[in-house]
Amino acid sequence: MTTGKYISYILNGKQLPKGTIVMKILVINAGSSSLKYQLIDTDNEAVLAKGNCERIGQNGAFIGFKTPDGKKINRKTQMLNHTQAFEAVKNALLDPEYGAISDLSEVSAVGHRVVQGGAYFDKSVLVDNSVINKIRELAPLAPLHNLAHLQGIEACTRVFGPKVPQVAVFDTAFHQTMPEKAFMYAVPYKYYEKFGVRKYGFHGTSHRYVSEKMADLMGRKKEELKLITCHIGNGSSITAVKGGKVIDTTMGLTPLGGFMMGTRSGSLDPSVITFIAEKEHLTPEEMSKILNKESGLLGISGVSSDDRDVCAAEADGNMRAHLAHEMLYYQIAKYIGSYYVALGGCDGIVFTAGIGENQPMLREKVCDYLECLGVKLDKEFNKQATCGVTGTLSTPDSAIRVELIATDEEMVIARDTRAIVEAL
Repeated sequence: MTTGKYISYILNGKQLPKGTIVMKILVINAGSSSLKYQLIDTDNEAVLAKGNCERIGQNGAFIGFKTPDGKKINRKTQMLNHTQAFEAVKNALLDPEYGAISDLSEVSAVGHRVVQGGAYFDKSVLVDNSVINKIRELAPLAPLHNLAHLQGIEACTRVFGPKVPQVAVFDTAFHQTMPEKAFMYAVPYKYYEKFGVRKYGFHGTSHRYVSEKMADLMGRKKEELKLITCHIGNGSSITAVKGGKVIDTTMGLTPLGGFMMGTRSGSLDPSVITFIAEKEHLTPEEMSKILNKESGLLGISGVSSDDRDVCAAEADGNMRAHLAHEMLYYQIAKYIGSYYVALGGCDGIVFTAGIGENQPMLREKVCDYLECLGVKLDKEFNKQATCGVTGTLSTPDSAIRVELIATDEEMVIARDTRAIVEAL
């Protein structure tokens, strides 16, 4: 099949040779009530357009996007379902004044982020009926996410037509190299057999991107490196990558596992759950809400799930905000230390995602714990490394290189989508 547009094409004022493939990939991250998108020219990896549909199926729905000159546009529009959201995306892309394309046929393919691929998907795949059925089958492991992704795929088909290739890129796929000793839980084995109860891990596209980027920056093959990648945001996970393959990660059956996050508790003594539920007469659903929506930084600080608010409160002398941060730094350092042992050493540590990229204090406090491993932080550069500033955070004589890398999950999705479509 045609994998892009074979045309004589003007790019940045230059005539490209006849036969040049121009492939623009639409990257979609569909949530239950939201739909984020980016249009990426994969020939030069330029982001041509990006935006977000909010409050799908609710009153006050709107689409927000940036114009080529950086102006923010918010448009209220009826979005009763994901099909209408895709119509809003289409209209934004084709907008006579602000649009990035002049015809829908310029979109060569669509790449979808899918949270849960279970143990079935260990790589990105072309979407067909069997893939759709499998994503639906795996929905009990991520009911809010997978069903929303299916809505996005189905809506995309209705708006763009069945001939536009669609690719599913799974958050869990990168983690499927974990050995049994890492992904199994010490509960009766029958629950693994019956229900797939095991560790799956998440943020796989982010961990994959930054681990490969780290290898490039170090000028070494990923196959010879031992890396610990720290995706620290409102949702957070840490991954041990050996030879380019994941050997362990902090998130588990669900994104609740690991260390404390914005509103998630992270891993804890399971009896805490039954104890609180019994004392408060809570249903499983109510308990799940507490652990997923009311815990973490929010639950400890009592201030906010947004780390910027917690930082401000700590600066004002709020001791619970201070405690929340002390807990977070300690837990991150513990996981890094445990993965150092699991890897048998470490060549590099990466900080990424919203908090990891923009919170110098977190990086400094975590690295203070790691001094026993030979980590030496360039504290002056670390303080400056916010708002898009990236680079090497460690000193030249540090035993382990520490790097700040801005993650780009959308680019991973776009690259995978292009590779799969080109192979058709």
